[in-house]
Amino acid sequence: MNALADKKVGEYVDKYFVSAFQRVGTFRIVGKQKQGGNVACYFCAPDGRVLHAVAGPVNAQQFMAEAQWIIETTKKAIADSKGDGGKFKIAMRTAHAEKLRRDHGLTVEPITFDPPEPQNPNDAIQYRDPTGQPLAPVLRPAPIDGPDVTFRAQLEATQAQNKGAPFAKAAADKAGRRWVLSTQGQVHTLMAAHSMAKIDRVYASVFEGILGERISTLPVEVVDPFPWNNRGPRGK
Repeated sequence: MNALADKKVGEYVDKYFVSAFQRVGTFRIVGKQKQGGNVACYFCAPDGRVLHAVAGPVNAQQFMAEAQWIIETTKKAIADSKGDGGKFKIAMRTAHAEKLRRDHGLTVEPITFDPPEPQNPNDAIQYRDPTGQPLAPVLRPAPIDGPDVTFRAQLEATQAQNKGAPFAKAAADKAGRRWVLSTQGQVHTLMAAHSMAKIDRVYASVFEGILGERISTLPVEVVDPFPWNNRGPRGK
C-alpha cells in the first residue's frame, strides 16, 4: 500500500504494531509490473483476533485515520471493560456500529453474542482442504436497520459520489431498501458482527466478500522475469 511509504505512517505503525504480510490472492508479474490482485490490512490483537481492517489501497491520510481510530477505540474499550473479555468484544463491535452511523449514515445492530463453534470434525462447516486447513468462510455482516435520518442528506451525497465506484456495494436493510456502502462502510458493518474473530475466519470476508477477489495460495505467475535475457549477448 502506498500509504506505508509515508514516513509519519511508518513511524506510527512501528510504534503501535508488529507488521507481517501474506499473499492470499491471485496476481501475476509481467516484467516489473504487478497485474491484478488487491490489498487489505488487518489490525489485530496479539492473539490474531481482528480489531479492524482496511479494505483496498488507501492514501496515507486515510490509513492514518483508520490506524489512529482503532488505537484510541481499543484503549477506551480496554479501560471500560476492566479485564472482562466479553465486555471488551461488545465495546469493539458497538464502536464499529457507531462509526458506521456517524461516518456513513447507516445504523446496524451489533452482534454481541457468538454461537458456539461446531465440535464435530466431520461437520460440513468444519470441512478442511487437503492440506488440513479449514476453509475460510464468508461471514454475514451485521444487519442494517436503515438510515439514520439525521444523516440522510450525507448518505445521498455519498451514494452519488460512489456511483460506479468499483468497490461500492448496495446493501439491503431490514425493510428491503438498498443503500450504497463504500469499502470502509462494509468493513464496519462486518466488524460490528465479527470484530475479535480470528483472522483466519475474517480474511475471506474482506478479500472475497468486500473486494471481490478470489482467494488463492497458488504461486505468483511471473511472465518474462528476466527480459534482458532475450536481448542477445551482453544485453544487446
